[in-house]
Amino acid sequence: MSVAFLFRSIVCFLLVVGVSAPVLAGEPTEQIKQTTDKILSIVKDPGLKSPSKAQERRRLIRKSVDERFDWEEMARRSLGKYWAQRSAEEKKEFVALFSELVERTYMGKVEDYSGEKVQYEGETIDGDYAVVKVTIITQKNRNISVDYRLQKEGSEWLVYDVSIEGVSLVNNYRSQFNSIILQSSYQDLIKRLRAKVTQE
Repeated sequence: MSVAFLFRSIVCFLLVVGVSAPVLAGEPTEQIKQTTDKILSIVKDPGLKSPSKAQERRRLIRKSVDERFDWEEMARRSLGKYWAQRSAEEKKEFVALFSELVERTYMGKVEDYSGEKVQYEGETIDGDYAVVKVTIITQKNRNISVDYRLQKEGSEWLVYDVSIEGVSLVNNYRSQFNSIILQSSYQDLIKRLRAKVTQE
């Protein structure tokens, strides 16, 4: 399953999660809904739809996403065993590049929303960790299972991984990153990430 497909599904979930009222929704689901409401208000705002407002629209969407995603935790898990080998400065750079890569992919799909619906399948909380399970129903009546994995930081539930039909976004990236490092080097991975995030 490609990263592009994963993100198309993630975006569908984020944009429709606020449409159907969850049954017995707990704190993690409610906080995801808060983020979703912000994104929906930005996407639907007539004052932000013109091409001249594209930069402002993306900035606001990115701010909303940043509030709900734990970029350092996602980056750490995505780099896997190579994370511990990195210096503090390298970790900081990797988190910045990783978040930029994910956000660019995410925002590139936001406007693909076309009326998908969602059903809540339940929420489980185990200490400071939670999983919100949903099913996305596409316009072609295809069901896509989505698991949001969250970790509690203070009073906030932050996303550290998303699984689409059993395929983890973090594991998907880890496989790609590890392959590049094994075939070449960490420096080559960073070079490729820099190139990707500077592409227009």
